[in-house]
Parts: sequence; C-alpha cells; structure tokens
Amino acid sequence: MQAAGTRWQRPLRFLCGGVANTLLSWLLYLALVQVLPYQWAYLGAYVAGIVFAYWVNATFVFRVALSWRGLFAYPAVYVVQYLAAAVLLEVLVRFAGAAPAYAPLAVTAILLPLTYLMNKLVLRDRRKPE
Repeated sequence: MQAAGTRWQRPLRFLCGGVANTLLSWLLYLALVQVLPYQWAYLGAYVAGIVFAYWVNATFVFRVALSWRGLFAYPAVYVVQYLAAAVLLEVLVRFAGAAPAYAPLAVTAILLPLTYLMNKLVLRDRRKPE
C-alpha cells in the first residue's frame, strides 16, 4: 500500500514531463507550420516529441532503464495515440473552428488520460523482483 504522499508522485512527474514535452513539441510545431501544412508540421513535431517523451518518461516518470528495445517499442503505442490525435486535430480545426496554432494544445489535454495509461503499460519495469 502506498502512502498518500507517494501515490501522486508518478502522475505529478508525468504531468511535469508532459508539460515540458508539450512546450517543446508545440514550439517545434509553430516553427514547422511556417513552412509546412499543419498536418505535416504536427507529424514532425509529434515524432520529435515521441523521442523526448520516451527519455523523460523512462528516466524521470517511471524510472526504468533506457533500452533500444524500449525506444523502438515506445512509438508503437503512440501510433494509436497519434491517429486519435490527428482525427481530433482535424475535427477541432475544420469543424470547430479552432486555430491551427492552438488546437494541438487542446488535443494534448483531451488525450492526457489515455496517454498516461499507455505509458504506464509500456514503461512498466519488466525485471524480475530479486
């Protein structure tokens, strides 16, 4: 049983890492959208965000060892998240009239619970207890 104070540490670390990742990805998106259509800019920023998220979530949030296997498995889960995000981005921009510059922030907030659960599943410590 976890103490009340420690129960929220991992989700809080996830939130902090996510804020950093979102900020970096969004800034990259804003730079890319100047020269690319917004969906292509989102894809580029998203891929860069996956690499950064793997590093932050493995080392800071879930505290598991980095590995090539983990790095290559990590994006597989994000394919589902990306598809959901791309559809949601399209809905927000095309049908809800959201500005392409800010719509990715709303997408991130809406998909946050799904993203946390997928990270928890992929980054669990697979070592046998000693």
